[in-house]
Amino acid sequence: MKQFRIIVDDAQVWAPYAPSEQVITASDYLQHTQAAAKPGYLINMCSGLDYLGTGYYCSLLAEARGEKVVPSVSTINDLHNFDHYRPFETGLARTVEAYLHSLGEVEKDVLELLVVFGKCRTPELAGFARRLFERYSAPLLQVVLRRTTTWHVAEVRFGTMQELDDAEQSFFGDTLDMFCKSVWRKPRNRRQFRYDMAVLYNPDEALPPSNRAALRKFVRAGNDVGLDVEMITADDFGRLAEYDALFIRETTAVNHHTYRFAKHAENEGLVVLDAPEAILRCSNKVFLDQLLDTHNIPRPRTRLLLRDQPVDFDQLEGDLGFPVILKIPDGSFSIGVEKAGTREELRRHLATMFRRSAILLLQEFLPTDYDWRIGILNQRPIYACKYHMARGHWQIYNHAASKYRSGKSETVGIQHVPRDVAKVATRAVKLVGDGLFGVDIKVSGQRTVIIEINDNPSIDTSVEDAYLGDELYRIIMGDFVRRLDRARASGY
Repeated sequence: MKQFRIIVDDAQVWAPYAPSEQVITASDYLQHTQAAAKPGYLINMCSGLDYLGTGYYCSLLAEARGEKVVPSVSTINDLHNFDHYRPFETGLARTVEAYLHSLGEVEKDVLELLVVFGKCRTPELAGFARRLFERYSAPLLQVVLRRTTTWHVAEVRFGTMQELDDAEQSFFGDTLDMFCKSVWRKPRNRRQFRYDMAVLYNPDEALPPSNRAALRKFVRAGNDVGLDVEMITADDFGRLAEYDALFIRETTAVNHHTYRFAKHAENEGLVVLDAPEAILRCSNKVFLDQLLDTHNIPRPRTRLLLRDQPVDFDQLEGDLGFPVILKIPDGSFSIGVEKAGTREELRRHLATMFRRSAILLLQEFLPTDYDWRIGILNQRPIYACKYHMARGHWQIYNHAASKYRSGKSETVGIQHVPRDVAKVATRAVKLVGDGLFGVDIKVSGQRTVIIEINDNPSIDTSVEDAYLGDELYRIIMGDFVRRLDRARASGY
């Protein structure tokens, strides 16, 4: 039997069941920042699974620490976007009608169902419950089936232990015991392919990852290597199945349509950059911090601050000193990052930023004239830039300035990058995937540290392409062709 732990909101939630050392609270799990010597298996029974909630972070950090967890972050986000991923149920109406007929309730129009680890207490709907769990692998699912013109899945949401009655608690306990003896496995992805590419962009985005000139160069480079490239927007979600490949050139986020596009494209068998897994791993700085820490990748000295836990300012000042950098986990382009030079300033920032996230990162301040950005594709460096700080500011971007909002850039050949910088960038990227990434690095004294890994790195004309020119675009689009060729050769 595999070793597992169960995460709950608080110990009282587990009161109806036998005491167990395998049951831990969310607060204990989040505060235990050291990676386990042997990654285990976690069942996240927290009720706060909303984006950036406590339960969400339990699954997020479990994955960063190399542990297997249900529900995964991917499942949490998919279920919160249920309308975009409704399971197609062939034969559902016939099955429900037969079941209601056996009960003598043929006039019923709504049926509620509890699914526990893919099991339900209605044998006639066992197949449906199993298929639903394969799509949304979660301990408890509350399902509403509704009849309009026919029976359909009207609602699926995460259930909580607190809402179970006595009979449901017994069913949960028995099913949990069976589940923990089974093999954990990922669902298979369906794939299909042709050589048509969609490039997702937002024509109204203020700080897009690629400007219009760069997008035109991507289109031309794609045509040169045999891709029929079409620009699409958020309104084209329903057309994804028309393409073989999706290239996202819009700033990504998990609670955003860019993630839904990536997930849907992956499910349809498209080659995707950024892949949804890359978005999940890179868009949250807390996840990245734990991932880098687990694998001993150098980074600034960092502390995680929890909204519902008191802050020990004496210890923080002793560990990090002042000034310090405070970060919202899912910020981008230097948004959601604040510098505090005193305790009082830190208190003010904490009060404001904890309204947005249950966890914040506090890091030592490492002043440098510029940050390195190493662009990596398929785990190999392809470009390198020095991003200088904005004039009179401590960041690359100064969003409060009326002009000089960003510092100058300097693009160099990969062969001119310091060996330590290239090495640590390559090591870090191997943890997040083989897609297109931008690794931000600071060199301070004798230290070379990772600041963050970007899944959707900026590629603008006259900046990132200043050294390679149009060849940079051909390298990226050519890699799409390589991936498509590999998919075709594998028979998918």
